[in-house]
Amino acid sequence: MHTTRRRILKQVGAAMLAASTSGAALSATPASAASWPPAPATIPLWPEGVPGARTGLEPERYVDGRISRVAEPTLTVYPPAVDRANGSAVIICPGGGYERLAIEREGEQYARWLSSLGVTAFVLKYRMREFGHPAPLQDVLRAVRLVRSQAAQYKLRPERIGVMGSSAGGHLAASAGTLFDHPLGRTGAQLDAVSARPDFLVLMYPVIALDGPAAHVGSRNALLGTSPSAADVELMSVARQVTARTPPTLLIHTQADAAVPVENSILFYQALTRAKVPAEMVLFEHGEHGMGMRPNLGTASAWPRRAEEWLQARGLLDRSK
Repeated sequence: MHTTRRRILKQVGAAMLAASTSGAALSATPASAASWPPAPATIPLWPEGVPGARTGLEPERYVDGRISRVAEPTLTVYPPAVDRANGSAVIICPGGGYERLAIEREGEQYARWLSSLGVTAFVLKYRMREFGHPAPLQDVLRAVRLVRSQAAQYKLRPERIGVMGSSAGGHLAASAGTLFDHPLGRTGAQLDAVSARPDFLVLMYPVIALDGPAAHVGSRNALLGTSPSAADVELMSVARQVTARTPPTLLIHTQADAAVPVENSILFYQALTRAKVPAEMVLFEHGEHGMGMRPNLGTASAWPRRAEEWLQARGLLDRSK
């Protein structure tokens, strides 16, 4: 009995992994007794053609739960748990320094957790170093526009669409929350007419500063190149772009983070406070960078509960009528 169950779960995991890394058009595996839960659907972000598409790039690569060399951005859709749908949606931006995406730890894992809360989750596979700025910004804003434009199809509330990101993915999420109206985020597509402003942000140990002592140089170099212009560094040091229109934000970081200093979250929180944007920041003593949802990290392992409380307090887990 247990052996059979393990075999079925292994098959399910393989199916879900294949779907989460696919760049193909809309596809889904029908639910059946042998493949429950069903594999998520993956939809292309730019069905009309990726802006600035390039030829001669190395093929996309998947190794140890990480994806690199993305040329065809996608959204992988994780429906809410049965009987718990509340109409909220979260677009998830995995981290990886704009070099790769931790698609399992900071993508699928978060999506399954959000699904259990009744939230529809969309894991974003976005372009990185191979394209550079502003391709990731275009991808995340396109994702917000696409999800909002299809709110009725997914039974979503169009005013309850958020973006969550970790590390460099947190930088991308923060970029969405500050640069949603920037011309660089538009491509001339008809969908540009749809608002790209997220309704809320959840930032996990985010990269925020691209200069100064708190800067994450690796993310800056991958996004902007090794000799970026002062204007690009200023624009993408996203704490400086916070305004009163930046959406309510939850920040989660640890004192022990040796890769992206906690000052990154503090800088963004201070900017939000100055702009009078509703914000909460939860700082833990222990917990390494890229901690995902690991156990045995002291109180930091309880961050999903703190995040759930914040979502609940903002009414984002209330059931749609």
